[in-house]
Amino acid sequence: MQRPRRSKPRAAAAPAATAVPRQATRLVRGGLRRSQFGETNEAMFLTSGFVYGSAEEAEGAFAGAARPDRYIYSRFGNPPVAMFEDRLAALEGAEACRAVATGMAAMTAAMLSLVKAGDRVVASRALFGSCHWVISTLLPRFGVATEFVDGADLNQWEAALKRPATAVFLETPANPTLELVDLRAVAKLAHRAGARLVVDNVFATPLLQKPLEQGADVVMYSATKHIDGQGRTLGGAVLGSRAYVENELQPFLRNTGPALSPFNAWVMLKGLETLHLRVPAMNAAAAKLADLLAAQKGVARVLYPFRADHPQRRLARRQMKGGGTVVTFSLKGGKAAAFRFLNALRLIDISNNLGDAKSLVTHPATTTHSRIGAEERARLGIDDGMVRLSVGLEDPQDLAEDLVQALQAAAGGGRGKRAARRSGQARRRA
Repeated sequence: MQRPRRSKPRAAAAPAATAVPRQATRLVRGGLRRSQFGETNEAMFLTSGFVYGSAEEAEGAFAGAARPDRYIYSRFGNPPVAMFEDRLAALEGAEACRAVATGMAAMTAAMLSLVKAGDRVVASRALFGSCHWVISTLLPRFGVATEFVDGADLNQWEAALKRPATAVFLETPANPTLELVDLRAVAKLAHRAGARLVVDNVFATPLLQKPLEQGADVVMYSATKHIDGQGRTLGGAVLGSRAYVENELQPFLRNTGPALSPFNAWVMLKGLETLHLRVPAMNAAAAKLADLLAAQKGVARVLYPFRADHPQRRLARRQMKGGGTVVTFSLKGGKAAAFRFLNALRLIDISNNLGDAKSLVTHPATTTHSRIGAEERARLGIDDGMVRLSVGLEDPQDLAEDLVQALQAAAGGGRGKRAARRSGQARRRA
C-alpha cells in the first residue's frame, strides 16, 4: 500500500500592500519632502524668501506657472510648512490644509474667508472665550449678523437655520463644559440653509473624531494643543476641500499674513509622529481619573463624554472614538474651594493650555472664560467651582494621588490654606 504523498507546506503569503498607508505610517511619513541632500529628518528652511535663476523664472512663479514646489516667499509657503499641511491633511482625510500661526488665527481665517457684509452666521453658545468674541463682537463690526444657540438643542439649531445662513460654527466637545453637538444632524440643517459647517475639533483631535466624515465642510485646529503636545510652539490649521482651500482660504491668508513659522511647522511635524501614541494614553488616563473624581466627597459633578452619567454619552460614543484627554469637574464650595484645590496641587501645573504631555489645570471662570461675563457663564453651566483638567502622560496613579490630596486640602478649610501656602512655596523653589 502506497503512502499518501505529503504536500509541501505553502509559503506564507506576503501581506498585500495597501494603496493608502495606515494611520501610524501617515503620521511619520506623510508629506515627506527631502532636499537634494537626502536627509533622514525633515529639513528646516529658516528663510524669508527664495531666489530665482532668471527674471523669467520669477515672472512665472508669481503668475502661477512655476512648478508646484517653487516657493516664492515664506508668508505664502515654505517646505516644512507644506509638509505639515500635507501630513495633517492625510491624517484628517481632507483634500487640502493650510497652516497658520495660532489656533485663533485658524478660527478667524476660517470664518472671514467664508463671510462678507450682509451674511449671517449661526454658532453654538459654548465656545472658547476668544472664539465667542470673534462671533459675538468681531463679525458684527463688519456687517455680519450672528446668532447663538444652545449646541445640544437640535430644536434651537432647526429654528435658527430655517432662515438662510452662510456659515455655522461650533466646538464639540466644547470648552470647558464638554458639551457635544450632533455633527450629522447640524450639518444637514446647515446645508439645507445654504451654510457651510466649520468645526473646531481641538478637544477631540483628529484621532478621536472626524468631522468631515460626518458632514462638516471645514475643520480647524489649535495645533498648539495635542498636535505639538509638549507645550513648545504655537500653531493652527484649517482643512477642507481643495476648492475651498485654494480659492477662498488661500487668498485670505496670502494677503493678511497669519503665517506659521518654518521652525514651528517643523516642531509640529515632530509632534504628529507621536500623536497616535500620546492621545490614546492620555485618553485612557482621563477616563480613569474621571471615575476617581466622581467618587470624591468634595466634587459636586464630573463632566466626561464617555462616562455613563454624561447627558450626551450616546452621542459621544456614536461620533467619537474616545472621551478625550480633558476632564471637567465642579467643587462644592465654589471659587474658594476651587482655588484651595488648585493651590494645593503638588504635581499638576496651573496653566490655561491643554493637550500637553504635562497635566495642566485651570479655573475657567477666572481665566479662559473670564471675559464673557458672569451671566453668559451661568447660561453655559460654567460655575465658580468648575475646574478643567487636561490629563498628560504622567503615571495615572501619581496624578490620582495628587488630585486626592488636593481635594482633601480644599475641603480642610484652614488646613487647606496652609497646605496651599506650602505648595506655593514648593512650586517657587522648583
